Amino acid sequence: MAQKSRKNIASPLPVQTSGMKIWRAGLYVRLSVEDNGSRGDSLETQQQIMEAHLALCPDIEIVEVYIDNGISGRTFERPAFQMMLADVETGKIDCVVVKDLSRLGRNAIDSGYYLEKYFPLHHVRFISVNDQYDSECADNSGSQIALPLKNLMNEAYAADISRKVRTQQNQAMRAGEFVGSRPPYGYRKDPDNCHRLLVNEDTAPVVRQIFQWAADGTALNAIVKRLNETGVPTPSHYLASIGLISHEKLIGSGKWQSRTVGKILADQVYTGDMVQGKTRSVRRKQSPTPQEDWIVVQDTHEPLISRELFEQAQAARSKTAAKYVQNEKASFTPNIFRGRTFCGHCGKALHRQKSRDQYFFRCISNDRIGPGTCPGDIRVLPEDDLIATVLTIVRKEAAVIMGAGYRLKQNGETFTLKADLKKQISLLCQEIERDRKYLISLYENYVSGILYKAEYTELKTGYEQKIRAATVRSQQLSERKRNLEKNLNDYIELADWLASANGNMTLTSDLIDRLVDRIVVYSALEIAVYFKFKDEFGEILEND
Repeated sequence: MAQKSRKNIASPLPVQTSGMKIWRAGLYVRLSVEDNGSRGDSLETQQQIMEAHLALCPDIEIVEVYIDNGISGRTFERPAFQMMLADVETGKIDCVVVKDLSRLGRNAIDSGYYLEKYFPLHHVRFISVNDQYDSECADNSGSQIALPLKNLMNEAYAADISRKVRTQQNQAMRAGEFVGSRPPYGYRKDPDNCHRLLVNEDTAPVVRQIFQWAADGTALNAIVKRLNETGVPTPSHYLASIGLISHEKLIGSGKWQSRTVGKILADQVYTGDMVQGKTRSVRRKQSPTPQEDWIVVQDTHEPLISRELFEQAQAARSKTAAKYVQNEKASFTPNIFRGRTFCGHCGKALHRQKSRDQYFFRCISNDRIGPGTCPGDIRVLPEDDLIATVLTIVRKEAAVIMGAGYRLKQNGETFTLKADLKKQISLLCQEIERDRKYLISLYENYVSGILYKAEYTELKTGYEQKIRAATVRSQQLSERKRNLEKNLNDYIELADWLASANGNMTLTSDLIDRLVDRIVVYSALEIAVYFKFKDEFGEILEND
């Protein structure tokens, strides 16, 4: 049959279609720690296997690839997997493809839920290439029985691997081998044996000095101040400088803290003993292990300090702690501003102290970190003065919220806006569905010889771009509509709550928790209060 060009047509010719559905596929690729040694399960290999299989499926179009690298199949809380589910919910994909069932997961119950409940409920086609399973294939009757068995086998495999890893680590710890990912501060890993610790001459002197100061009776805060004043890099910053950590949340502020020093002083590893097994995994979360269950092997590596110095440091710390308990005055009252008061000059949290039954706030950066750290040097801010100032600001803001809440209840424009958003979303969904039908018609025209391949490709690309743009816009409008509804409900609820308490409004921890994000103090006369909520309805109220 001779092919006829239709390059100038505005839309595909209406032909008799076979009703073939074009599936939008997401390829799911997963590689966990225990799979790293298997070349057949590499990320690239998994994707190539799936792409080669789908190349023979003209009714399936790959729209996204989701990759979870280094995450166990026993949990489904994986970033890429959760993103894939979100795309299923929004309609971006309606077909999920994996190399085999073990890539989907190694938890039989959860895997069964997605295969037997979630995917069918959302009309998602599921394909497992190596298992020769396709939920849309009529020849899958035998596979329906085999899938649950394979899921159980995958879960058993994962559990077996996990047990073997734990057993191997436990044996290594009892043999005095180091099994941690990063060495203790003051040591480094032997480049020829990662389970052996060597002295790190860059950081070992710092550890020795810390223990000597502690043994001499120097308080933790004083040790911290000396380290910060001399510019000694913190353990996390040192590890970052040699490339052992890179995540900003693990690097910290770069200033020594009393907790860091206390952790070093309590660690028996510096006497030459290997101390491990301090935590254990319980329901995939790390929990402390009782000290009697720690695995301690003596004389496994070169000590940084003598056992006598270690004991002297512990005795001095115990003496200081006992003295503090003896001198402790009456217990503090609850701090309603806990975690929310900050210095406007250095940004550090203000410290609440008590003197002669009166409370006050102060910035301790210059004392704790070093002179000149804070140019403001807020010394004494009475708590009563802070409460009075904050209460005045909160009362003014509460009046604004209550007034705005009342007007929002009476304002029809808010509900008109929601209806308009809903209409726009509906029109976009209709547009997307229409363009998808055009795509199917395009393919039929191409197969029938009405369109050249180049014409088909060009038109197909255009419609796919329109669908993607409309989908993104629809998702944005849906998100805006959800946020509008949530913010409206939260705002009105907050306004009602404030109205009920307005007759006798006092500062309480509950009121602070609901309203205040942070309180920044520049001086006793200059205090800024930042509130948690945002007024999303200013434009509507202005037009009221």
